[in-house]
Amino acid sequence: MKAAVIYKKGELPKYAEFTEPIVQNENEVLISVKAVAITNLDKGIASGDHYSSESENQNGTVIGSDGIGILENGTRVYARGISGTIAEKALVEKNRMIPLPAGLSDATAAAMPNAVAGSAMALRFRAQIKSGETVLINGATGFTSQMAVQMAKHYGAKKVIVTGRNEETLQNLLAIGADEIISLKQDDQAIIAQLKAIQENTPVDIILDYLWGHTAELIFSFLKGKGNFTHRVRYVSIGAMSGDSIQLSASVLRSVDLQLSGSGLGSWTKDEVKLLFSEILPEMFLLAAQNQLKVNIETVSLVDIEKAWNIEVADGKRLVVII
Repeated sequence: MKAAVIYKKGELPKYAEFTEPIVQNENEVLISVKAVAITNLDKGIASGDHYSSESENQNGTVIGSDGIGILENGTRVYARGISGTIAEKALVEKNRMIPLPAGLSDATAAAMPNAVAGSAMALRFRAQIKSGETVLINGATGFTSQMAVQMAKHYGAKKVIVTGRNEETLQNLLAIGADEIISLKQDDQAIIAQLKAIQENTPVDIILDYLWGHTAELIFSFLKGKGNFTHRVRYVSIGAMSGDSIQLSASVLRSVDLQLSGSGLGSWTKDEVKLLFSEILPEMFLLAAQNQLKVNIETVSLVDIEKAWNIEVADGKRLVVII
């Protein structure tokens, strides 16, 4: 079969011939793959930078962690891969497989799951969002965070505030659920002043952070209390596009009613992951099929995987490999 293969971490994937995987037990099934999204998670695993990366295989490793495919009986499904999924065939887990609704394209379906997990899991299980709450999304111009804007409103958020550097994309977020925007192109004091003004008028209940780094430091500085009673805030770290480390004053933690947590692989419980596959993803697939979720994609062919791997995709779009 043809596949996207990494022979050494850090190198570009190659379009190559690779041995077709073989079903080993009753919990596995083979699918004919049709579409797979290229996510930051996949790139991090392939480069060895992500904490879930495995050791190198000198015979090569097929990349891709999930995808859309067809079962032998013709059923079209989304599934998590046991073998790499950017290939003509892939082994998948039977208990992590979801039939797709009619009206949803392979490419759109492939683009969604990583983003849904990267936002819905944080909103529902780490932040435990309630109807009527105010959500601040730090770094909202990426694909996953744009899904978070829409899902926050779907889960009942009264107000969604977004930050980012791309002015055009920030304006576009107003059309899909954002209520207020904060440009990160401003100087630090202007950003903090805008955050404080928002906090006085509409106290923030939940912060989803896709950036971390310096912007997280600014957010913590505006949250810092002065010894008075404070509004409870649930802060969830999801990504670190602006840097993996920050300086966090202990006085912030002592002066604010703050819940600080992270959402990602390894932080979710087995029951939460079960709900992702049994409830959350099926609901989001159906919403997208009904055009109630906006999903922006670009597509490339498997044969072009090497030159497409590092392609610059516009803010808010997901690159999908068609097989």
